[in-house]
This record gives sequence, C-alpha cells and structure tokens, in this order.
Amino acid sequence: MLKTGLLAAFVLTCNALAAGTAMPGDSVPGVRKVRDVVIYEDKQFYATFPSVVKKKDGEILVAFRRAPERRGFGEKASSHVDPNAYLVTVKSKDGINWTKQPDLLYAHSLGGSQDPCMLQLRDGTLLCASYGWAFLRPDGMEKLKQPYFMTGEAVFLGGYIVRSTDGGKTWQGPIYPPHIQPEINLDVYGKPVPAYNRGAMYEGKDGRIFWVSAASESNKPKKTTNHLLISEDKGLTWKYSCVVATDEKASFNETSIYETPKGDLVAFLRSAELDDQACIARSTDGGKSFEKWEKMGFQGHPLQAMRLPDKRVLLVYGYRHKPFGIRARILNPECTDFATAKEIVLREDGGGYDIGYPWAVQLNDKQVLVTYYFNIDNGTRHIAGTILQIDK
Repeated sequence: MLKTGLLAAFVLTCNALAAGTAMPGDSVPGVRKVRDVVIYEDKQFYATFPSVVKKKDGEILVAFRRAPERRGFGEKASSHVDPNAYLVTVKSKDGINWTKQPDLLYAHSLGGSQDPCMLQLRDGTLLCASYGWAFLRPDGMEKLKQPYFMTGEAVFLGGYIVRSTDGGKTWQGPIYPPHIQPEINLDVYGKPVPAYNRGAMYEGKDGRIFWVSAASESNKPKKTTNHLLISEDKGLTWKYSCVVATDEKASFNETSIYETPKGDLVAFLRSAELDDQACIARSTDGGKSFEKWEKMGFQGHPLQAMRLPDKRVLLVYGYRHKPFGIRARILNPECTDFATAKEIVLREDGGGYDIGYPWAVQLNDKQVLVTYYFNIDNGTRHIAGTILQIDK
C-alpha cells in the first residue's frame, strides 16, 4: 500500500512538472497555500457563483446565488436556473469565520436570479450585476414573441444591476442597462433584453467603470460574442463602446475585465467550441477598440483578475476536467506572460465538473482569499475558499 501510494504520488508529481503545474502545497516561488475554508454550506440549499469584496471597514463580503437543493425534494438534480434562486451575502472579519445565516441581497420580482458579480468603487459604493429568468406556464409560452432564449421552463430576462452606498446593508435598484444592438433575444414582454454577463467589472484610473457584456447574435444555441459597456456615473447609466471578441465558430461569454498600470484593458474570456481554452483580448486605446483575441495556452473558466500589492496580477479560474478543482497563475503587471506563467493548483478534490467560478480578494498585505463554489463526491454545492500567502 505504501509503495503504491508513493508511486502514484511520484507519477502525479512528474505529470504536474511536465505540464508546468504546481502541486497543491508545493512551492511556486513566493506562493504558499495556507488553508481551505468553508464559507457557506447548508444541505437544503444549492449555493453557487460567488463574488467577494473587502469593504472600507475591513469586513469581507461574499455574495452568491442560493436556491433549493432539488435533490432534497426527491428530484434528480439541482439546476443553475431556478425560480427560487436569490442573491444573498455572508460576512467575515478574517476570511475564516463566517456568518451562518445569509442576508438577502436581492430577490428578482419576476423569477430567479443568477451570478451576483460585485464591484467596490473607490468611494465605497458597491455594485452588483446579475441577470434573471422567468418561469412560464404552457399558455404563456404559446404567446411569447420570437426570438427568445429558453432553458428548461425558464425564459431569459436579461441583466440588471443593484447598488449599495452603505456597505451592503441595503441595496437600491434594479438598474437596467441598455439593450445592445448585437443581441437578438426578447424578454417575456417582447422587449429586447437588457445587457448582461457574468464576470468582474473594473473601475479604471479615470473613474470610468468597464463591463464586458455578452450577446446572442443568432439563433444558434449558446453562440455568443462579447462587447464593452462603459459607465461614467458610478454604474447608474451605461453606454456601448465596442466589440471585445467575436468569431465565426467560437463563442465568448462570462468575461472579466482588468486595467493594467499602463492603462491597457485586458479581457479574460470564457470560450466555447475551443476545447475549453482560456482566451484574452486587449485594448490599448482606453476601450475604443480591442485587438484580435487569442488563446492563452491553457484550459479553464471563467477567469477573474486581482491586482496584488506589487502590481502583479493573480488570475484565478475553475478547472472542469479531471482532477476537478481550482487553479491560478500570477501574471506580470501588464498581463503579457500568460503563456509562460506557472499554473498553481489550489484544489483538485472536486466531486465533478459542477464547481468553480473563483473570485479573489486581498485579505492583508500578504494573504489572498480565493472564493468559489465546490462539491465533494457530488455532495451539496457550497461556497468555499482557499487562503494563499503571496510574498513579493
């Protein structure tokens, strides 16, 4: 047994080294995994898609989507689309100990919500972008105007944003961003759906807020492109800027955006029809246009980028291939070394592909909390985290 275990470990280590991947607990120079934590878990609820901010008072706020665990009702599985999916938050002072009972962030009046994506502005204002689904009865479905996007019994409602000016105690909205021209789908009222996406927004040096939206440009299922929206008034209104990424065959969605110290805008793209390749697109003119997208050379999605104190960039992403888990890379300040930056394995004990969507925040000068949703042995989907120590 011991020899077999040692041999397996040796083989795993050799494979990781050959792939340029750091094993959990191994030392990438200056990077050390401190511990994993459970942020929220309740067997009655299917908890997914977190985002995290550290507020001005030092409190850490995690938002996520919570819906009933349908297997508890005797159903075969839970879904990412549910009429009782609400946005909730939990809080912590240290990233380890978390409030047990979530606070309600927002419940959509017409249906279930998805993927709360928070951004804290420099003045402390919190934005949270999401999107919704309406569940229709058969007689309502018969009267829907074409085209619309549907999954299961749910019709897509498009995106919305809510805001908080008191640290997440109360939220105002929803604010509905504009419909963007490439999007063809209509909502349940026959109106063009508002802009939407899952991914991190970013507040630029000049105060503009950048947000990459997805759009369905054809009736081909899941065929989407990415586009840049900009707000100059702290998220109250938005204007269309330009195409971020499009392709005849590949799709792009669930994109996060980041501004480098030099002022480039870097979009980290989730792709489809590209063997799960992570992709990147760059704007060197302040968001007026983007250069041609390119593959980053590794698999994983979706991605989120966080600036470290030394201006390097921690890029985190889910890994939905065996061994299922969470991974990361540390890029240079301008995010140009993505093809050679060493991959860091945070977790590889996931119980299947239904995991991921990591989002990172700086805990203190040296430690980072990476949040994500996870399952062990196909158990209850819960919100978890990994604390990393990253030295200069």
